[in-house]
Amino acid sequence: MFPLVLDLSDRTVLVIGAGQIGARKAAQLVAGGARVKVIAKEVLAKLPDGVESVHQRSYRSGDLNSVFLVVVATGDDLVNDQIVREARAKNVLVNVVDDPRRSNFYFTAIHRDGDVIVSVSSSGASPALAQWVRDRAVSGLPDNLAEVARRLKEERASLHERAESTEQRNWTERVEQLVNEL
Repeated sequence: MFPLVLDLSDRTVLVIGAGQIGARKAAQLVAGGARVKVIAKEVLAKLPDGVESVHQRSYRSGDLNSVFLVVVATGDDLVNDQIVREARAKNVLVNVVDDPRRSNFYFTAIHRDGDVIVSVSSSGASPALAQWVRDRAVSGLPDNLAEVARRLKEERASLHERAESTEQRNWTERVEQLVNEL
């Protein structure tokens, strides 16, 4: 596994299934800036504001055209297999909830504070464990990280505007200074 943070801004993401888990995944994707489309036979849970479209029907071959990634929350192994085959053929990232062996990416347990994201993964082994670790990690963090990140972003941009390198600076000391100052 290789952890990444993806910029989903203006990327089309498809969630197939609209039960509690599908709705929760859709909410996470909307929060990440994705253009979320949902396909589901039945909408069984409240979908988040910001979902671009909802198609109340079964999955069909071709639904993955022009999709960056797909989250599969159908609970139907035969349909899941069909979606996974199409996703792999089209090089679309796929997550089948509660089925790591069919997935090529996993959702992580996330804490957001502005631009600061704490993300913990158990590589699909146990979402509960990832959440537990996230909660322990976050409990030790200061409350002002969003502001620290905003200030550091401005300082780095200012250096770049003056064509100065940001690599030679001791950013650890600056982070400590800002955390304590703010």
